Amino acid sequence: MLVNHKRRYSKYLLHEGDEVIFIVGREKENKWLKASYNPINIVLEEKDYLILNKPAGVLSIPSRYEDSDALVNRLLGYFDQKNIDIKPHVITRLDRDTSGLVLIGKNAIAHARFSELGKDSLIKKYHAIVHGNFAENELKGIIDAPIGKKDNSTKHYVLANGKASRTKYRVLDQTKGASLVELQLFTGRTHQIRVHMNYLGHPLYGDHLYGVEDNFARQALNCFFLSYDDPFSNQKKEIKIPEPADMKKLWKQLKNPSC
Repeated sequence: MLVNHKRRYSKYLLHEGDEVIFIVGREKENKWLKASYNPINIVLEEKDYLILNKPAGVLSIPSRYEDSDALVNRLLGYFDQKNIDIKPHVITRLDRDTSGLVLIGKNAIAHARFSELGKDSLIKKYHAIVHGNFAENELKGIIDAPIGKKDNSTKHYVLANGKASRTKYRVLDQTKGASLVELQLFTGRTHQIRVHMNYLGHPLYGDHLYGVEDNFARQALNCFFLSYDDPFSNQKKEIKIPEPADMKKLWKQLKNPSC
């Protein structure tokens, strides 16, 4: 740490008007992480972070044993092609088969500063296509149901002793046997939307872990909206993307089965 261009230690007492510079060392390299040069869809890129539109079928963070083409691997390839030594930090991750907006820090400081934002300063909204129709008095609401795991299960459940979990939902449209729903997370539990919608009796199309068998290839869930207070510019920013082609096609088919 430098104070007024002189090296100081953490016990040094700061005074009004002091200029403080933190010198951050090079981040430790994960040798098992390999670069992938498959393309990424950049929605916004800033000096300290970027926002991507993740396709379905791609992990956000690779498993040590399973995947070398996750979003992080593709980002390593992207930065390598630009000859930039950056270690990406996933701030808002999505499940493999969920598509949409993902916030990536370019350094540990960006990760830390975004992680400090409160729930009102970093908002994610999703669109989901679910089985079944909602009653007139259930077209919007908040699901307040704790989520946890049972012993030796890969699935998550609504459990009395689970972690507090809250999801806001609003039905946008309905057709015979299916509904288009907008959702917002107040907590970030694993599979939260999928578990909560199944708990309501409206599992997602394509969710073969929590739902019912259908012909959609992946869970019909897309993070279409992200708003945040930029910790570097102190500006409020909003990002919105259109629905992915496969979900648009599914909803069109559900609305017009003869097409």
